Amino acid sequence: MDARASEHRAAPESLASLLGGRVGALDATVPPVAFVGGWLAAGQSVLVGVVAAGAAAVALAGWRLLRGARPRAALVGLLLVALSALITLRTGRAVDFFLVQLAGNAASALAWLVSITVRWPLLGVVVGAVLGQKARWRRDPALLRAYLRGSWVWVAQYLLRVAVLTPLWLADQVLALGAARVALTWPLVAACLAVSWWVVRRALPPDHPGLRHPVPAGPPPAPPGTATRQSAGAAPGPRRGPPARTARSGRQ
Repeated sequence: MDARASEHRAAPESLASLLGGRVGALDATVPPVAFVGGWLAAGQSVLVGVVAAGAAAVALAGWRLLRGARPRAALVGLLLVALSALITLRTGRAVDFFLVQLAGNAASALAWLVSITVRWPLLGVVVGAVLGQKARWRRDPALLRAYLRGSWVWVAQYLLRVAVLTPLWLADQVLALGAARVALTWPLVAACLAVSWWVVRRALPPDHPGLRHPVPAGPPPAPPGTATRQSAGAAPGPRRGPPARTARSGRQ
């Protein structure tokens, strides 16, 4: 373990390198910027803004596919923009283009809070899935504690977005919502990754081998008497033979 720990300290692995985030930030910023730009250029036309956002989303999905991204990831971005466009066209209010992200951040904050409460922190679930560990990280008390603490940073990220975007949406501030969405996407994600990684590293013991090497807790205690017999090795158990001959000779 010492060798692996020294290797981990020599080349530390960050959450940013594991989880990325830049491509997802493009999905979250390019269509809204295109929407606001089209909305302004066409004299605050919701229809033109929606068409501009849809065209940007399609172009971005095609670019991601050319770079080897999974089709499902590109499709999710398209579906979110399509849902935002449908809501906006339905209500006729430009600010409602940002309603999907607002609701998504509120739901994400709640989901991360619940995951911490039930001791299945989503930070551990996501990183464990990326590393192919399934649930092995949960058997490591140090990793579980670290992921629990790091997940609070992500809760704060989502709550910050909700706290900033909600008043702007209520005040019908389209330009401010577009600027806030850009500012609260990649810069905030980068800060969240850096801070949560710092929290996770501080929570791990100095000799821990790192995220890729969960250290399971010891085996559960054996039933009474089992451990004693196993520790005795090949020692024979109690003999069930006839009574000693000395005892019979005493009764004769």
